[in-house]
Amino acid sequence: MSKINLLIVDDKPENIVALEALLDQHDINIITTTSPNEALRICWEKDIAIALVDVQMPGMNGFELVEILKNNSRTQEIMVIFVTAISLEAKYAIKGLNVGAIDYLYKPLDPYITSAKVDSFIQLVRNQREIKQKNLQLESFQAELIKAKNEAEQSKKAKENFMANMSHEIRTPINGIIGLVHLLSESKLDDDQKEMLDLLQVSSESLLGVINDILDISKIEAGKFRINYAETDIRLLIKQSTNLLNIRAKEKNLDLILDIDESLPNIIIADSLRLNQIFMNLLSNAIKFTTEGTITFKVEVLDKKSNTAQIKFSIIDTGIGISPANQDKIFDKFEQVEDHSISQHGGTGLGLSIVKKLVELKGGSLELESKEGVGSTFSFTKWYEFAKTKKMEKEENDPENLPVLKGLKILVAEDNLINKFLILKILENWEVEVKVVTNGLEVFEMLKDNDFHLILMDTYMPGMNGLEVTKKIRLWLYSR
Repeated sequence: MSKINLLIVDDKPENIVALEALLDQHDINIITTTSPNEALRICWEKDIAIALVDVQMPGMNGFELVEILKNNSRTQEIMVIFVTAISLEAKYAIKGLNVGAIDYLYKPLDPYITSAKVDSFIQLVRNQREIKQKNLQLESFQAELIKAKNEAEQSKKAKENFMANMSHEIRTPINGIIGLVHLLSESKLDDDQKEMLDLLQVSSESLLGVINDILDISKIEAGKFRINYAETDIRLLIKQSTNLLNIRAKEKNLDLILDIDESLPNIIIADSLRLNQIFMNLLSNAIKFTTEGTITFKVEVLDKKSNTAQIKFSIIDTGIGISPANQDKIFDKFEQVEDHSISQHGGTGLGLSIVKKLVELKGGSLELESKEGVGSTFSFTKWYEFAKTKKMEKEENDPENLPVLKGLKILVAEDNLINKFLILKILENWEVEVKVVTNGLEVFEMLKDNDFHLILMDTYMPGMNGLEVTKKIRLWLYSR
């Protein structure tokens, strides 16, 4: 910050010398003159902050000089202190204040009072200049922010329009390719051609999935994504979602388990398309990052009020888990975390970002609990209205439609602890006699000494799978 200019105006040089000596200790530029007219010129040409003006001067007194300064926009901000030896009567002080002075110094000058008063006004000027400078910086920064915001909004809008248009234009020919691949697959092909066609179909469908994800993201960010609420059979929707991915889970020897609260309403008001999209993304993600164990789709009713239910949906896996440092990153678009165990599985990083935005659009929040090497749980909770059609109420309350299982002897063959727990949980209210084994070989041991009305058997079990056990049971029965 530049030094402050202080002007001394007095027709007597000895007074100027005395004032200069008193003010020499201050870090300021001192300019002096014995002429009021010269003082006006200096004030117009230089940035004078403070002026010490003698009241009694020939030709133009101090009052007249200050009145001219205060009536000029270039000089009206100068702080004027009158230096006078005239009477201390109030009328003179009032006259000086009326023309624009801020204080008086009386001759003979007291060194301490003079220095203290001038110092206080010097500090005031410095503070004012600092505030002014900061205000200018703030205004400049604010202008830059507004400009950057406008540019960002224009860029975002252009990007969103481009993404939406390009995604749509690309999806159309991809759908054509998939259709032609399907037609070709029904024609006569040798083994090599069929293998190449299968790879082409998988690649095309994978590409279409990426394009659909990009289109969804662009719609959400452009504010063109709409939630369409309607009556939804939630149990059927859950089963459809899991059925589509159960084959992929079985290919990795994973158990896909449904754990649905018995009090879950049959019909809720929801956007079934987007709810299914959330389920599919979370289940696919769980299967991708799980090499052994289970994927559990758990649905709980936490509370009910009138015709609404608070429902919690959870996808629980026994996969590789996510480190605390990476748990926030996985929800970012196109984000690939640095963890090799995660990044090696590939993907665009769009799936979880879309799920998070869809859940938030529906008024919920996506929660994550994860521990490396143990697994992850993705869940969200929301209040839903529920309703039952007359047809469904009649079917549910009709005794003829209730299961007649009382007294039956049932054998359950299941090696998975969670599956066993869920099956027993379902059967416990039906007044049946249940025996449980964990592999196919134990089935035969039970059959030797027991007559069962029904066998519930897992397809995949250690030692002997369900299909092999079934064949062996039939042969055994025919041989009896």
